[in-house]
Amino acid sequence: MNILFICSRNKWRSLTAEHLFKESTLHNVRSAGTAASARIKVSEKLIEWADLIFVMEKRHRDQLRERSPILISNKDLVVLNIPDEYQYMDEELIEIIISSVAPYISFE
Repeated sequence: MNILFICSRNKWRSLTAEHLFKESTLHNVRSAGTAASARIKVSEKLIEWADLIFVMEKRHRDQLRERSPILISNKDLVVLNIPDEYQYMDEELIEIIISSVAPYISFE
């Protein structure tokens, strides 16, 4: 399964999630951001690639729906409700990400 994590700038939350799960033998994982200043900007190509998309906040989901409504309409998209309060690989952020995605997927 191809999994895409999205936050605003792809520097802290979504990048942390990508790095947590990038060694999985069960899934392919990437991350991106919605902001113009994002390290890697979310693109139609990334959305097409993804089977499952996790966004950190509702506003990220809303931005995807505005930009690519047709592509998003047939994707599994989950809002994790993780606020932009954490630094890259923050221990609390790691715990929140793991517990938030656990109901949806398993990782090795």
